[in-house]
Amino acid sequence: MMRRREFISLLGGAVAWPLAARAQQPSKLPTIGFLGQSTPVIESRRLAAFLQRSRELGWIEGRTIAIEYAWGQGSSERFAEIAADFVRLKVDVIVTSGTANVIAAKRATSVIPIVFAVAGDPIANNLVTSLARPGGNVTGLSTVATDLAGKRLELLTEAVLDFRRLATIGNASNSLSVLEMREVKAAASRFGLEARPARVSLMPLDYPGSCHHFRQASS
Repeated sequence: MMRRREFISLLGGAVAWPLAARAQQPSKLPTIGFLGQSTPVIESRRLAAFLQRSRELGWIEGRTIAIEYAWGQGSSERFAEIAADFVRLKVDVIVTSGTANVIAAKRATSVIPIVFAVAGDPIANNLVTSLARPGGNVTGLSTVATDLAGKRLELLTEAVLDFRRLATIGNASNSLSVLEMREVKAAASRFGLEARPARVSLMPLDYPGSCHHFRQASS
């Protein structure tokens, strides 16, 4: 019968062998796909905070991780193109912010983990199953803008005398804005108010020289 010490030694050797073999082969750094919502200039502070915290955690760009940057300029079409590019590049995780960005990333992949800094009502937008147990490959922080829409209207009725009619303007191209307007309309009905919604479709700004691109991290 094999003694316990011999068994442990044999098991340890079996586990260590593939690790040693992989160590002798050139390895690709774990890669983050960073999908910016607008442009590098507008998001410079957010990006700086992200990189600083990454370094504090020991994730050094070019040494322990690689980062592919892409900038969407506020365009849903660009978000979808960039997300598809990240999938083709086989990044290990997608980091982004904004509801439209997350939706585009989720449509592009159900396998690559997606982490968002903030998104509006991820449950109503079918990004996660629940806040407590997101499920799937998407997780992050949520705003409560939709839930607060009705509360804001309630406070207005208490603060403004003879408040009877309400005009709202929302971006029809933004899913969070659509959800908020729907909530405002429902709240207005509860408070006996006349709501007049106006929906506009905001086109992305054209930032000169800021077309999305990818940058290979230095080795």
